[in-house]
Amino acid sequence: MTAAIVPGTVLDELVVPPISRTTLALFAGASGDHHPIHIDLDVARSAGLDDVFAHGMLSMAYLARVLTDAFPIERIRSYKVRFAAVTPVHGRPTCTGAVREIQEADGERLATLDLTVTLADGTVTLAGEAVVAVD
Repeated sequence: MTAAIVPGTVLDELVVPPISRTTLALFAGASGDHHPIHIDLDVARSAGLDDVFAHGMLSMAYLARVLTDAFPIERIRSYKVRFAAVTPVHGRPTCTGAVREIQEADGERLATLDLTVTLADGTVTLAGEAVVAVD
């Protein structure tokens, strides 16, 4: 980011294309998470679901892109999330972030960011925060 970072600064959002079955299969291969509830419709239905759903870590990875698009990776001091709801196949996540506060610690100016992944219907699927070093 080139503008001054202050409380209330909003990061550029990331609108993810609708989650496809291909996306889920590719992420399963890349992550090593082949749990069938994410890729096998019969397994999802046997668990009482209408369809498969995205890996929580896929949403976490998309949200991390908001951070790395805004800040060099070496400035990220922490990143944590809480999984709040599933992202269904065909869901369209939007990832956002905003600066909550700025503090000085250990000789660094640190920004604490609130992070969210939200579906088109307003469902928050992931909520988290990150701390990044800023100038």
